Amino acid sequence: MADADVIIVGAGLAGLVAAAELTDAGRNIIIVDQEPEQSLGGQAFWSFGGLFLVDSPEQRRMRIRDSHDLALEDWMGTAAFDRPEDFWPRQWAEAYVGFAAGEKRSWLIERGLKFFPVVGWAERGGGNAVGHGNSVPRFHITWGTGPGVLEPFVQRVREAQKRGLVEFRFRHRVNEIIRTGDTVTGVRGDVLEASSVERGRKSSRAVTGDFELHAQAVIVASGGIGGNHELVRKNWPERLGAPPKRMITGVPDHVDGRMLAITEAAGGRVINRDRMWHYVEGIKNWSPIWSGHAIRILPGPSSLWLDARGNRLPVPLYPGFDTLGTLSHIMGTGFDYSWFILTRKIIQKEFALSGSEQNPDLTGKSWRQVLGRATSGIPGPVKAFMEKGEDFVVEADLAKLVKRMNALAGGEPLLDVAQVEREIRARDRQLDNPFSKDAQITALRGARAYLGDRLIRTAKPHKMLDPANGPLIAVRLNILTRKTLGGLETDLDSRVLDAAGQPVPGLYAVGEVAGFGGGGMHGYAALEGTFLGGCIFSGRSAGRAAAATIA
Repeated sequence: MADADVIIVGAGLAGLVAAAELTDAGRNIIIVDQEPEQSLGGQAFWSFGGLFLVDSPEQRRMRIRDSHDLALEDWMGTAAFDRPEDFWPRQWAEAYVGFAAGEKRSWLIERGLKFFPVVGWAERGGGNAVGHGNSVPRFHITWGTGPGVLEPFVQRVREAQKRGLVEFRFRHRVNEIIRTGDTVTGVRGDVLEASSVERGRKSSRAVTGDFELHAQAVIVASGGIGGNHELVRKNWPERLGAPPKRMITGVPDHVDGRMLAITEAAGGRVINRDRMWHYVEGIKNWSPIWSGHAIRILPGPSSLWLDARGNRLPVPLYPGFDTLGTLSHIMGTGFDYSWFILTRKIIQKEFALSGSEQNPDLTGKSWRQVLGRATSGIPGPVKAFMEKGEDFVVEADLAKLVKRMNALAGGEPLLDVAQVEREIRARDRQLDNPFSKDAQITALRGARAYLGDRLIRTAKPHKMLDPANGPLIAVRLNILTRKTLGGLETDLDSRVLDAAGQPVPGLYAVGEVAGFGGGGMHGYAALEGTFLGGCIFSGRSAGRAAAATIA
């Protein structure tokens, strides 16, 4: 006898969206999650809440001309699909861009989401027109950040719970997907001891019992591998160089990738294991919640980027332009860190920190605080990192700054103050007239042609060594683990496919565990604002498809 119509493994965003669609269709579901109830919403809770939208009213108000065709060209140039197994990822990419240019915004607004009016310009590319990057700004920040994205779906599922359509089984860790013949019919696993740890902290794995549940379908919504450094290194692609010896972690400990192997054992196929998305602007959290807790700097385009030996990164590897291109270059230097050098004027306008907890104004939906961010100097969370974060060095004098940078890095003095000064003075000299051979200066001027950048995101170009713009600031940037771009291969109904390309009856996968759709709809790289959207789109697809097939 079935315990529910559908079992969902994972109570993050993708699982909640699937649950909302299923309960709208009157289906009974059980949601199992290895974490305690206070972690409902999973990794999405900690996000900045950025969503990729195309030709939106927000864009048009900012004088941005966008279109479905331009977005699809940008997506395909960035994804660079080139493998036989990219058939379904390509189908998902085309469908998702259509969603982002079509009903996505109105569908989310109907459910209560609102958007910050200034559109961000992430992953600017900087190469040719058919290559990587966003041709125009498309990063729409949800009013309320990650919690704001989750809120309407949590509310709908909680309302369905009151109606008796949803049962949560927290602290239930799935070890096996059950098959009866060829069909998936349930899950079994361990019951973990109760945990009162606050959201995001590492919870106990002590086992107090076991469980077995049966249903007509199982939806795997368990997330990626970013919290499991062993698995990240095992799958690390050769094209990005050797795996970093030292990484910090941009996701909670529970993002462990366990369900990939468990779903494989049930007949599902994992593709594109070597496609992943890790950031190069990671800093250690001075007040950590999870193990190795890292925060990503969301930089504007002005900081001078140097490698561990003080060499400037090449064109077009500027802050915010090409994440994986920069990662590949840094790993090729033989070191797993790099440096920003900037000024007070740059940090107060260009530094944002990724994460709901680092943006209390946007997360708390306070326009007063948002206006304060734009008018009151260095934002509070950024200032706290400047004062308490181990990766920040602040000095008025360049020689003292470089000396402390070397001390922070440890070992031999890798940075030569004369070389660093030469790089900065040469860069400053390019500001003496409106012409420049420095492509970053040209990019800065181009960025400020966009109203959103000029208002709140890009500092007016200025000389770094002018004391009036100081003090000087150096930031050590570390490799930060984050997203899994490959995963379980699925068709457009989110049905998990087997090695022969056929659906495994009764088995679905959504969100990051499915590469956000198809086993990797981003291909090799992403345009940003597309991870939460991929969870929403794939969760919606699975919920609707599963509801339609249940007797």
